[in-house]
Amino acid sequence: MKRAVHRERNKRYYRVLHVPIWIWVFFILPGSLTYRLYLHGPNRWHWLWLAVVIAVCAWRGGRGRLPGAEPRPYVTYYGVEQPNLPYRVVCYTAAWIDLLVPFALNLIALVIAAATGRWMMAALYDRWYYVLAAAVIAATALNGTPRARRSTRNEGAERAWFYVAVWTVVPAQLAGWIMWRLGRQLGFHAATLDASRLAVFLIATAIFFALGAAQRLPRTERYYDRAAFAGI
Repeated sequence: MKRAVHRERNKRYYRVLHVPIWIWVFFILPGSLTYRLYLHGPNRWHWLWLAVVIAVCAWRGGRGRLPGAEPRPYVTYYGVEQPNLPYRVVCYTAAWIDLLVPFALNLIALVIAAATGRWMMAALYDRWYYVLAAAVIAATALNGTPRARRSTRNEGAERAWFYVAVWTVVPAQLAGWIMWRLGRQLGFHAATLDASRLAVFLIATAIFFALGAAQRLPRTERYYDRAAFAGI
């Protein structure tokens, strides 16, 4: 058992600052809607969805029912057997969908583009986004999604792997976007640009995942409860 936090209560600014994080998580959750936002900018459906998400997250955050917005930390010791809270399960399942599904679709689209010269991102989002999102939800239902399991006993390791995913996915997608912008400005041919984007995406993924797995990035330090790990 290891102490996770040393504070008895979360400060007000700490609680408030977590609400915009969850607003963003749930705002981008409808993948097809978000993809069209990136392509064409916001329309009335984006503004309506944003208003709904802000209202719900502000309400839940004000009641202390969002991760990080609680009056008191829920997980104070790693390795302690306690039930996970329903709002934590929902929020972290949504966060994993945001992380894994666009990352997987972007990778598939880049591989197809590099191999065939065809850009199929819109079709991939329309056909596969909700299938993959449902797979993440199914993993949660089967008690397999880190930080969304029925118990918080392994939070010391699951929290770390969650941040490894954040550190891997965000820079990799940002690097791919920068390569797209830079390659166009440099006048790369389409085939060269597609191959360069894929290479940069994979290199960034490998570097940040390796750093996170080696616990060299913030919040990636892992604690394993030996009894829990052994199934005791």
